[in-house]
Amino acid sequence: MNSPSPPGPLLPPALDPRVRGLVPDHAGMDALVAGLVLPGRASMYVMSALETSRELIRHSSYRYEFATVAVAHSLFALERVLVERLAVDEPLRDLIERAADTGLVPAGIAAELDRGRRLRDGLARGAVTSAALGPTGAAAMVRVVFDAVHLLLRPPSGASATALAEAAAADTDGVRQEGRLARLWEEHRRAPYPDSFRGVDIEGVELILLDADVDGLVLRELDGGLDDDGVAALWTCIADLDKAVPLIDSAYCASYFARLRTMAGLAAARHLPAAT
Repeated sequence: MNSPSPPGPLLPPALDPRVRGLVPDHAGMDALVAGLVLPGRASMYVMSALETSRELIRHSSYRYEFATVAVAHSLFALERVLVERLAVDEPLRDLIERAADTGLVPAGIAAELDRGRRLRDGLARGAVTSAALGPTGAAAMVRVVFDAVHLLLRPPSGASATALAEAAAADTDGVRQEGRLARLWEEHRRAPYPDSFRGVDIEGVELILLDADVDGLVLRELDGGLDDDGVAALWTCIADLDKAVPLIDSAYCASYFARLRTMAGLAAARHLPAAT
């Protein structure tokens, strides 16, 4: 009686035809997710969600739709971190906006996070399909989430944590805006200027001089209000910030100048005519 032959090794799943132009085999996906490093200070929930999103991208070589699902899953981790850091439970869109306004994440990162949020919401409503993104696009979006979580998990100073809690609990009237500007200015004055950007200009904008100009103009606004020349100078600074901030490639420096841009915008908004 012949004994059955031992089973041979299982063959790996075939590559999804839609990724064959991207990688030669599944092992080629490793380079795509190599930069997605899990943050060391995250909770188990956040670590699990981020690791799952990374593995979904890796395995999208077998099922293309996993890539879009990876973006949606990574936002679970982001939302949890934002709720804990801001001490407020709001929709993800509002949490991202608060994080940008308080300088926790740079404006450019916040814009990309909101783009991922819109994709997730469209997926939930059936407005887009799970094939909306390929592995490369998904990896770029998830990388932004990883970067944001790393920034958000940096230990805040006691004063910063208090200011964030107060800002989250404040009302949305003029008193809130005035208090918010004062808190941001105090926080900004305590934050060290990014040393590697001393003497650096971007698109003709000298960053350290721009920082000093906005700081002084905001202080004058808080001390009694800007005159017409001061308001004009502030709008010039805002134009320079809008030109330079998206081009800053350092996370800390971008966050530093994004907070400066928020301060300038709050001060300038006081001098806009009231809606009728």
